[in-house]
Amino acid sequence: MKFFIDTANLDQIKEAHELGILDGVTTNPSLMAKEGISGDKNVIDHYAKICKVTSGDVSAEVISTDFEGMVEEGKKLAGIAENIVVKVPMIKDGVKAISYFTEHGIRTNCTLVFSPGQAILAAKAGATYVSPFIGRVDDTCWDGMQLIRDIAEIYSVQFFDTEILAASIRNPMHIVESAKSGADVVTCPLKAILGLLNHPLTDKGLAKFLADHKNAQK
Repeated sequence: MKFFIDTANLDQIKEAHELGILDGVTTNPSLMAKEGISGDKNVIDHYAKICKVTSGDVSAEVISTDFEGMVEEGKKLAGIAENIVVKVPMIKDGVKAISYFTEHGIRTNCTLVFSPGQAILAAKAGATYVSPFIGRVDDTCWDGMQLIRDIAEIYSVQFFDTEILAASIRNPMHIVESAKSGADVVTCPLKAILGLLNHPLTDKGLAKFLADHKNAQK
């Protein structure tokens, strides 16, 4: 399973990269705004900086919601670097745009997916990635992991090539459960990734090893 970091913060992207486990980056307008980045030129420049940190796929999201606008934006974004993946919303014109991009060799990430039916449409249109939002599904008292399992089963039966990118990850257990449920990729905040490191028995064991070593030097 691939690990993407869900942020526009360059320091966090660099930290994940230095861990040696980073496979890519996902961003969106909200994450860009959180870093104080606005204006088309500044956004483009920031994507270019991210692409210099990692050679993995970097999802760059379109703002337009009409077909022509998405195509125009997508072409600009795809021109930033070879590892840019154009992020397109799961709406009617979005599916149409994904089909266009597929025909023209531009890779895509279909975002805001909340049902198996939407995932089927994204795969049929040729999306490189489909992004079911686990945390947001859980927030509505439905089972986000069941959504991952359903999509994984359908894609396996139908031999779809689209990769399942589990998004809206809230905690380390979401990462573990996504791996068990058949996700090809998880995209998560750095905090959730680092949370996988933690276990009280590891801390306890390391403290004992160090104490024993110290006593042996006396």
